[in-house]
Amino acid sequence: MKRVKSLKTILKKNSGRSASGKISVRHQGGRHKRYWREIDFKRENFGIEGEIIALEYDPNRNVSVALVKYPDGSFRYILGAKGFKVGDKVISGEKVEVKPGNAMRLKNIPIGTIVHNVELSPGKGGQVARVAGAGVQLSAKEGGFAHLKMPSGEIRKVSLLSLATIGSLGNEEYRNRVIGKAGRSRWMGIRPTVRGVAQDPDSHPHGGGEGRSGVGRKKPMTVYGRPAVGKTRNKKKWTSKYILKRRKT
Repeated sequence: MKRVKSLKTILKKNSGRSASGKISVRHQGGRHKRYWREIDFKRENFGIEGEIIALEYDPNRNVSVALVKYPDGSFRYILGAKGFKVGDKVISGEKVEVKPGNAMRLKNIPIGTIVHNVELSPGKGGQVARVAGAGVQLSAKEGGFAHLKMPSGEIRKVSLLSLATIGSLGNEEYRNRVIGKAGRSRWMGIRPTVRGVAQDPDSHPHGGGEGRSGVGRKKPMTVYGRPAVGKTRNKKKWTSKYILKRRKT
């Protein structure tokens, strides 16, 4: 199992600090020791059938991961699809059986199939539908593109040459979890968040005032003095041409 160990490395803590040591993301720190597991999002072992030898908890994502052993003795971690069991066989290729865990290009997947770990650009590795319970539906194929229906209701065009994995991901009950106590948040690396109006004026734009006081400004501000409501970012216009239908509002 020496090669399995090579897939795991200690995940370095940065506690929300940048390379210069300054806090760039607030409310992070502490956290239990974690191992980073190298996940095979590209599924590049074409035509080689692997066997699932273990289903493991991964502290870095909300879906479990499956450890796959290949005939040449190599190991890979893949995302745990719904219905996975130890001993199941998985394979990626041009045309393979349509069953959970198998991966192939969208052009070869039947319309109506639920898929996950979908590539936005061929060869880049899966980027879409990677969280617990996620799955997108292949609704149509037209002009070199597949039409994918997202859980949000958005319909997006993706190249038919992109790889996707059959099935939806497991652990969908993740959204029902209850953290239960403040200490567990600290184990997860989440530090306390204090309201701006409860701070002093040097620490937050909402701070200060005698007794209980409101924001005291025309609009709420972030700790850095920027607007916290309304349109605060530019839309990525270059992706609009690939969106056929916007998400439900």
